[in-house]
Amino acid sequence: MIVGVLGGGQLGRMLALAGYPLGLRFRFLEPSDQAPTGVLAEQIRCPYDDHAALERFADGLAVATYEFENVPVDAARFLASHVPLYPPVEALEASQDRFFEKDFFRRLGIPTPRYCPVGASDDVVPALAETGYPAVIKTRRMGYDGKGQLLVREPANAAHAWKVLGEHPLLVEEMIAFEREVSVLAVRGRDGHTAFYPLVENHHRGGMLWLSRAPAPACSESLQRLAEDYAQRVLDALNYVGVLAIEFFERQGQLLANEMAPRVHNSGHWTIEGAQTSQFENHLRAGLALPLGDTAAIGRSVMVNLIGTLPDRRAVLGIPGAHLHLYDKAARPGRKLGHVTIRSDDPMALDRSLKQLLSWIESA
Repeated sequence: MIVGVLGGGQLGRMLALAGYPLGLRFRFLEPSDQAPTGVLAEQIRCPYDDHAALERFADGLAVATYEFENVPVDAARFLASHVPLYPPVEALEASQDRFFEKDFFRRLGIPTPRYCPVGASDDVVPALAETGYPAVIKTRRMGYDGKGQLLVREPANAAHAWKVLGEHPLLVEEMIAFEREVSVLAVRGRDGHTAFYPLVENHHRGGMLWLSRAPAPACSESLQRLAEDYAQRVLDALNYVGVLAIEFFERQGQLLANEMAPRVHNSGHWTIEGAQTSQFENHLRAGLALPLGDTAAIGRSVMVNLIGTLPDRRAVLGIPGAHLHLYDKAARPGRKLGHVTIRSDDPMALDRSLKQLLSWIESA
């Protein structure tokens, strides 16, 4: 069976690496000639909206998926008319506009921070009056890894934010004083069967995910059940198939939805070594109507993104419990070049290895 993937980044690379032991083959549609998937499988180089290329891409596929959520919706819809495409186009569409995404959560009874759409510069100050200060002003589309957003603390900054963010429709969102960010990864099969990974605690630097701990420390069963309940509502509403990630702000034992990603997710990279079945394998199983794998954690894991520069490979591999994943990407500031997962059954040993890893990263 051949699986088609829209996009050729590191998530696509890890999907292929998870699928090869299952006897799967892969085909990628990716405009870049320097994609991390280029050495792994057939790649069709073309724009995502090239319908003739999409037809060639679809020929002979058992199923198709995507590895980033900014695939043009019209292209995904066209592809879905030729081959089964999961997650569904409706999930892609809901996640691409931050205002629509927040409204979608609210319709399902999932709490979010206060928010207000902005369509013109004169709308910014009234919107800020609704959400209160401080607030985060975000582009409604195409923002990721902390890009496309500004923190505003007073009305005088409103006009500046409108200009800096490109004078396009924006979302003004209440700045939440949260205790931590957590994410849940859920997977739903074509038969409607669902499974959930343990909640993950996420830490960011410069708006970009830097470190994830799994399972999230000091996580109660009630918090896990709450996250699963919210994720189940999304899965059912979209008739979802595949892996879904939802990021939450935790505050006083409650969860407020920040955003969702209809794909495998950076906060789930730990599952390769730290869970019975990785998120990548389960995403493939779901799309191919295969039984879902066990999502239980194996001990405890910490995943650290390698951003901008790489530490010495020998040093990382000498750390007890460390697993190195490099993406075959050229180094540049702010770019995710790989990640390291440390897994251990002993929390103290895990912390020792993490300190060792961070010292090597900081000296790189």
